[in-house]
This record gives sequence, C-alpha cells and structure tokens, in this order.
Amino acid sequence: DAEANLKAIERSIAEAGDSGAQLVVFPEACVFGWVNSAAHDAAATIPGPIFDRIAAAARRAEVHVAIGMAERDGPALHNVAVLIDDRGQLLAKHRKLNILSELMDPPYAPGDGEPVVVETRFGRVGLLICADTFQEETVARVAAEQPDLMIVPYGWAAPAEQWPQHGKSLHAWIQNTARVCQAPTIGVDSTGQLHDGPWKGFVVGGQSMACDASGAALIQLADRSPEMKLVGIPLRPRIQS
Repeated sequence: DAEANLKAIERSIAEAGDSGAQLVVFPEACVFGWVNSAAHDAAATIPGPIFDRIAAAARRAEVHVAIGMAERDGPALHNVAVLIDDRGQLLAKHRKLNILSELMDPPYAPGDGEPVVVETRFGRVGLLICADTFQEETVARVAAEQPDLMIVPYGWAAPAEQWPQHGKSLHAWIQNTARVCQAPTIGVDSTGQLHDGPWKGFVVGGQSMACDASGAALIQLADRSPEMKLVGIPLRPRIQS
C-alpha cells in the first residue's frame, strides 16, 4: 500500500524532526515493499512525485533523510537508496548492485558498480543496500573512499519460524560493514511480510541496528514491530580548514 506507506514515512519524518533528529533513516524499497513486481508499473523517476513528497517532508522537518526507494528509469526499475538534505535537495543516489535477480520477475536492473560516498555536514556518508554488503569487493571499494558514516537500508526476510533468530545474521552484516569501512553504520530493516515472488509469505523482521566503527552495537530496534528511536552516532572529528 504505497499511499499508506508514504503517509507513515511523512509522519515519521515529522516526529523525528520534533524529537531533535538530524538524520532519519528508512529501510530498503519501503514505499512499495522489496521485490514487489507492482513497482514496475507504479514507481516513478527520481526526482519525481514520490521522491518530491519525501523531500518536502525532509524540508518541513529540517532533517536529512536516507531512504530506500524504487526508481523508474525508462523501461528499467532500480532499487535505490537516496540521501536528501534538510532543504529537500538530493545529495546522493545509490543503485543496488547485488539485486538477487531470482526473487522478482522481471528483476530490478543493477547499478553501474560505482561506490557512492558523498560529502555532507556530517562528513563523508556512504550508501549501500542490503545484499551489496555480501560482496567483499563492493564494501572494500566504499571503504577505500574513507566514509565517516555508512547507511544501509535492508529488507531482511526469512520464514516466520526463523525469527527472531534471523536478526543475528542481519546484525553480523551491519557490524562487518562498520569494521571494514571503519565507520559507524546504520542498518535499517523493514517490518511486515512479502506478498510477491518466490519468497511470498516470508517475514521482514525489523531489528534495525546502529553500531560504531568497531562494530559495537549502539542501539537495536524491536523485533517484527515498527519502531523509531533517537540515537547519537559518534563521528570522527572533522578538521577545520
């Protein structure tokens, strides 16, 4: 339900801004849901009407927003992560590289393989998406860009009976990314159930995590339940010129 999801995203951005947040992070493909083939017809360009609503919410709340979206580019559908600043401007866009093509027909189109690390007022922020973190070479290429903060939207799915234990593997990948990149890492997972494709019925179970550059957990969110929390992220000192 894209409209219901968009309204929930807008409410969460407003609530986070009121709570004093500077950066709000959402999961992978969280407007239509991950591997939802309906996105082939319903997704829009970036910028475009869906992106513009999220950007407007970021501007109203005066917060940065990182969010996983579906992007239409001609006949192709990309699984992307975008970073929006507190003025509603697009700072960065990463197209997922490791698309797990067997899980949607037709599959997402992969990105071009270039790592995305962008300068922000928080420092250098790197973007990856879920299964991108499985690829050692991809993570190493981002690490070589010396990010100060990593953001990774996830859609971490498994049969219902494998939760809550399945969250441990999610946390392991988030912590590994932090250690390899030597940067605090925020990994945010959806909650709910997949309704399309060969994993239909699988549960995405939450348990989002933020950890420091050593991989030590700073916060973990609820199992299989939507939750928003405010956490301080320790960033390395910035040299003033």
